[in-house]
Amino acid sequence: MTEVLDFPDHWECSTCGHEWTREPEPEAPAAERVVKDAHGNLLADGDLVMLIKDLPLKGSSQVLKVGTKSKPIRLVDGDHEISCKMEGMAIGLKACFVKKA
Repeated sequence: MTEVLDFPDHWECSTCGHEWTREPEPEAPAAERVVKDAHGNLLADGDLVMLIKDLPLKGSSQVLKVGTKSKPIRLVDGDHEISCKMEGMAIGLKACFVKKA
């Protein structure tokens, strides 16, 4: 019975000294991103959403009012999951402030 020595980058047979490299372990496929609105409905690219509360615009005195509808949305990675246009402005929104229209 031979003993195999385990190194971080390779294995080695303790009897004969034969070495072989480790093959990288296959990575698990990334889980598909799931984005839900404030009511638990699944959102997808191209959906229309509506605000459920007044949102002040950062760096401005403007406020987006409850019920404001968006143009078709695009889901993006990051803190603000939704990229869309509302009232002619491109904005990023968190899904917890919208509902599917």
